[in-house]
Amino acid sequence: MNENGSAASAEPKVRILVIDDHTLFRRGIIALLQREPAFEVVGEAADGIEGVKQVKLVRPDVVLLDLHMPGISGLDAMRAILEESSSTRVVMLTVSEDADDLVAALKAGALGYLLKNIDSDFLVASVHRAARGESVVSSEMTGKLVDELRGGSEKPSLSPREREILAHLAGGASNKEIARELAVAESTVKIHVQHILRKLGLTSRVQAAVWAAENGIAPRKEL
Repeated sequence: MNENGSAASAEPKVRILVIDDHTLFRRGIIALLQREPAFEVVGEAADGIEGVKQVKLVRPDVVLLDLHMPGISGLDAMRAILEESSSTRVVMLTVSEDADDLVAALKAGALGYLLKNIDSDFLVASVHRAARGESVVSSEMTGKLVDELRGGSEKPSLSPREREILAHLAGGASNKEIARELAVAESTVKIHVQHILRKLGLTSRVQAAVWAAENGIAPRKEL
């Protein structure tokens, strides 16, 4: 109550837009955010083009944006969003653990880079920080960012998930089989495979299998 006996005005809510082409994941994130009293989800979109349109309509404070989507990429969508609304804070929410993706996103104007496997409390805290203009990066990615700033590491570094997928590749598994075994989307596996090949400087799954054998990664056979 203020000195006149009337209720003090509440702090404005953080207005959030979620852009992700995976419907179940997007709806799950929205449900999580809506439980936070300080947040208001003002829109959602399944691709970058629709996301940019939504930004023009709802003027969000924070956008949670997937990096790899059909149509225009997350990076291109972010550039369009920031051109339309420079005050909007864009946080990438992605499966990509690739250092090149991280650096490209930050250079293009992202305020944060979060992996989709983060826990709910960290996500909520990160959105609060982003709304205040603070940068947010998943802990798994901070070391990679330091390596990139130092000029990169001499040997390619695969994440635990990438090594797991490489083991399945070495066993001859298809993307669909790997996705079923790991309980993830096939498109997620495809992104990881692309990153593995790029990191290792390879052009095919056969080359990846040979590299795995030469570097002590045992092949995993599908059940």
